[in-house]
Amino acid sequence: MTDTLPPVETALPQAPDSPQKLKRSIGVVGGTLLTLSCVTPASTLFVVVPDLFGSLGTATALTIAIGSLLCIAVAFCYSELGTLIPSAGGEYAMVSTLAGRLAGWLVFVLSLLVVMIVPPVIAMGTADYLAPVVHLDPSIAGAAVMLLATLAGLLDLRANAWITGVFLVLEVIAAAVVAVLGFAHGHRGASSLVSMQVAGADGHTDTVTAVLVVSGLAIALFVTQGFSTAVYLSEELENPRRNVARTVLATLAISSVIILVPVVAITFGASDLTELTGGDIGAMVTAWSNSAVGTFVSLCVALAIINAGIVMVIQNSRVLFASARDKAWPQPVNAVFAKLGRFGSPWVATLAVGVPGALLCFVNLDTLYGVTGVSVTGMYLLVAVAALLSRRGRHKDTHAWRMPLWPVLPVLLIAVLGYILVQQETEYLLWTGGITAAATLYWAFYLRPRRDTRWLVSIPEDAQDGPV
Repeated sequence: MTDTLPPVETALPQAPDSPQKLKRSIGVVGGTLLTLSCVTPASTLFVVVPDLFGSLGTATALTIAIGSLLCIAVAFCYSELGTLIPSAGGEYAMVSTLAGRLAGWLVFVLSLLVVMIVPPVIAMGTADYLAPVVHLDPSIAGAAVMLLATLAGLLDLRANAWITGVFLVLEVIAAAVVAVLGFAHGHRGASSLVSMQVAGADGHTDTVTAVLVVSGLAIALFVTQGFSTAVYLSEELENPRRNVARTVLATLAISSVIILVPVVAITFGASDLTELTGGDIGAMVTAWSNSAVGTFVSLCVALAIINAGIVMVIQNSRVLFASARDKAWPQPVNAVFAKLGRFGSPWVATLAVGVPGALLCFVNLDTLYGVTGVSVTGMYLLVAVAALLSRRGRHKDTHAWRMPLWPVLPVLLIAVLGYILVQQETEYLLWTGGITAAATLYWAFYLRPRRDTRWLVSIPEDAQDGPV
């Protein structure tokens, strides 16, 4: 079991070395808007899904649907653990507390990989959807979006909730337009969703194998991955014992519908298998309507990507802030990353995730996708292990939201995620495994010998009790 810092005393002034706390300023609506914006349904639909169409063809919708069903079990784990351990550290705070310090450190490293890689992956899609107005290099456009998101991330969280809420409305409208046009111009029926066909390089039709579908599930899990943001925001949600679970489950349900319905519509509406496999959704929208509608949808998607960047930088800075507060690094580094700015945001941590994110926009996109898929799958697996251990000892009687069908769901989830993990490409497993191995060495030679002063997970005092 991990050591946990005693609750922070709010009545006393904090010493320079005492844990900093984020202020509770948002409810379920604000948290759901921020979390949905992190899922960024429209930008995921237009940036990530086209790659799935390229490899899975008509099996894309089925793969995303299976991934969404798996995510229900994952969301149950997050909801229970997030109400037990409502910390800005998210996965690592939950896993450290329930499964031990080393497991918590490894899930922190995996989550750090995800939160550092996903924003630039999404941001690089901006150039494609600004093309009707201006032509930009994808890497430069992505870096600009990351820097803009970093500046916005320095503001007050409540202000960002409203900014992202407005952008979210626009991206939902864009997804709805795609769905309506796709269904209106349908060229194939419901049977195509299970036909498992993709256009080959020579133009002939190839069959999508079950192995390809399983391999694609890692990216499908990534499609709705952002619902976990509610856990990262748990220190800033009012009444987290009740609102974390509501926000997690509501976000997963809404985002799955916003993404899956247009994917089905695109599968029906593509004129042929080659167009579907090509995955140029913007061109399909223009063909189904006119250039004005295509431009409108493209600009909405560009705004959605900027919106996603803002929320992801907010989320990611909270992870880095929490790791410094929990003394994961040498003291000078902890002191810097734990600083709070004028608006109550961790400004140094925000810069530390935003600026490197801009630089990652110049890295090969396929590598970023592959490492992210492996990291998300591994992270979910460790969260499921923690959920299996969540009802023992002092946590057994803690007031929290409890998932149905425990322990069956965590056990099944561990088995399925383990199988998905071993089906990923060796290159991406080696990249992620190498980083994890380096992190394990850091644990063994720096954190573990200093177990009394390093890697101490803190849970805010006002999160300890409250109605569920």
